Amino acid sequence: MTRADRVDGGLMRPVLDGVRVIELAGIGPAPFCGMMLADHGAEVIRIDRPGGSDPLAQDQRRDVLLRSRRSITLDLKQPEAVEIVGRLVETADGLIEGFRPGVAERLGLGPDKLLLRNPALVYGRMTGWGQHGPLSDKAGHDLNYISLNGCLGALGSEGEPPPPPLNLIGDYGGGGMMLAFGFVAALLAARQTGEGRVIDCSMAEGSAALMAGMWSLTHNGMWDKGRGQNLLDGGAPFYACYACSDGAFIAIGAIEAQFYARLIDALGLSSDPLFAAQHDQSKWPAMKARLAAIFGSASRASWTERLQHRDCCYTEVLTMAEAPSHAHNRARGSYLEVGGLTQPHPAPRFIGTQVAAPQMWQRDSDRAEILAEIGVADPDRIAAT
Repeated sequence: MTRADRVDGGLMRPVLDGVRVIELAGIGPAPFCGMMLADHGAEVIRIDRPGGSDPLAQDQRRDVLLRSRRSITLDLKQPEAVEIVGRLVETADGLIEGFRPGVAERLGLGPDKLLLRNPALVYGRMTGWGQHGPLSDKAGHDLNYISLNGCLGALGSEGEPPPPPLNLIGDYGGGGMMLAFGFVAALLAARQTGEGRVIDCSMAEGSAALMAGMWSLTHNGMWDKGRGQNLLDGGAPFYACYACSDGAFIAIGAIEAQFYARLIDALGLSSDPLFAAQHDQSKWPAMKARLAAIFGSASRASWTERLQHRDCCYTEVLTMAEAPSHAHNRARGSYLEVGGLTQPHPAPRFIGTQVAAPQMWQRDSDRAEILAEIGVADPDRIAAT
């Protein structure tokens, strides 16, 4: 490690410093992947669409998913705009796109064309169903993509429809984060071999991979009942959320025997025969009802005072508004403000490494500089709208 690899204070540079990525504007998982890469030092150039790309018509200047990008607006239906993307690709390590299968090819920006211009290019493709298969050209959203792989069917209470679990599982966990992992893995391979890769990242398959642990429990006979009746889906009384007297909620995760013992001791239930056999599933409904009554008899603050120090896997269930103020989150700086907007700190952390300070996105903010870098002498000639 040379001093050139370090910045002020002796910190190592961000882990993706020197990596250049072209991001074709989209929504949801592809921007999340772009955010992950930018958060760790990659230079991400976002090719924005005229008129914007958000179907919810949000103010994209307040969109946390778009932070830390350079921006240029191009109408990709225009041949000269497609050529600009091609020239940018020649200078880049990778490209990510979230179009339906075939759209990039119709624009002249498919991997068949771009890998000719840059054989070491990592081409990341983000879709719901994948690049082929009976559903590959069908519309959908997170809720659809997690419905055919067992994810959605495993969530919720017995006898009730599965609740939409935000879009964390398909869009962000099985989609954007999986694509970011695939991108970095393919980048390592490209730097070793000089050959690029095309990543076919499907949210349906990515979220299915997140279910590997549930498949393990199933094969071991530990996940064999209906929804809401198993170990980790709210069926177990010692792994569940409870309402307090003030309308707030707490979470109990006392799976291991020692944590369970501490919990029932703190609640004065050590001698109660109902709680003697932790894993007797025939008693779980009665145990859960008893705990619900106990926790419902006092406020969340009182339970925190009573249980937090017992190390029994107890936490408060905080709202988004409450989370940044929690003592642990404040101590680690888990949230930050950029332009007056509260948002999560980049994750994961790398010890002894500089953090790429997030900045909020601004449309077309880097147009002249980006075009100048690839030798376009007359930026005004290239229509952006």
